[in-house]
Amino acid sequence: MRMRPLGRTGIQVSPYCLGTMMFAPFGNPDPDDCVRIIHRALDAGINVIDTADVYGDGETERIVGKALKGRRDDVVLATKFSGAMGVDPNRRGNSRRWIVTAIEDSLQRLGVDHVDLYQVHHPEPGTDIEETLAALTDLMRAGKVRAIGHSSMPAAEIVEAQWAAERGGLARFRTEQPPYSILNRGIERDVLPVCERYAMGVLTWSPLALGLLTGRFRAGGEQPSAGRMHWVPQHMTDPRNHAAVEQLVPIAEDAGLSLTHLALAFVISHPAVTSAIIGPRTMAHLEDLLAGAGTTLDDATLDRIDEIVPPGVNPGTLDIAYVPPALAQADLRRRRTDNRAAA
Repeated sequence: MRMRPLGRTGIQVSPYCLGTMMFAPFGNPDPDDCVRIIHRALDAGINVIDTADVYGDGETERIVGKALKGRRDDVVLATKFSGAMGVDPNRRGNSRRWIVTAIEDSLQRLGVDHVDLYQVHHPEPGTDIEETLAALTDLMRAGKVRAIGHSSMPAAEIVEAQWAAERGGLARFRTEQPPYSILNRGIERDVLPVCERYAMGVLTWSPLALGLLTGRFRAGGEQPSAGRMHWVPQHMTDPRNHAAVEQLVPIAEDAGLSLTHLALAFVISHPAVTSAIIGPRTMAHLEDLLAGAGTTLDDATLDRIDEIVPPGVNPGTLDIAYVPPALAQADLRRRRTDNRAAA
């Protein structure tokens, strides 16, 4: 695979990033099989692995650590913090108190002395961004982290974080990890242009829209069940998404591609995107994804996709990503009346 620069970090990464959320109890419960999948991905030329402390309640990081024994120096290793790692309300979030604990826990599970990219899993409005950046800067100075990034950050917060780093003389975020696919193009309006402006690397997750863009779930056919996720996102059942998939199938056929390969090629064709995170659960899944590596789409095909899902548009419900509090909480978008205030 031809490597790409990860923003201005000087780090080179493959256009596919191996995501590990499907390893451990949530997806593939066989640790040895997960290790074999990781080794196959590395042998195929993928050099960046993305994981998180919350995946499998830490078990996924242990699996990744086992797979990297003897191969650590050849891998760009990324993990994330912020999600709940217990019932204690302080064992989560973006505070210094939690960050300094979370990194030590992750390093121990991974069996390494540093990670190449340490990412804020989700924004946390209740913590000053300066608090988070100061703690991450100290971790970089201590040699435990090489670069820092964030995930699912709204464009305005990306800009504020960059300004906060400049004001405070702190390390700045070098990467963003947003959801992006043919069915989730909203970030083209502002997130991707902002990332380009600040020369940030972009690692996109869910390029297959949680499986909708594999063609497995079709209108009138098999539908997703709660299964491992314990819930079915509206994104998976929204008829507008299903209608778009039906129109995309013949485009893939005309291009001589599977819908999966069309979807992945679309994501990595955007000039702001560094890598698409693939999340195989089985070796067969990985082999199919690898078979599409190097696929490119011509302008005519991209134009046809734009006609179905216009740039910057999410055709259906997108309830698989971070939702800002102002959208999730009704009381933050409704002016209080005197009666409500008195109550």
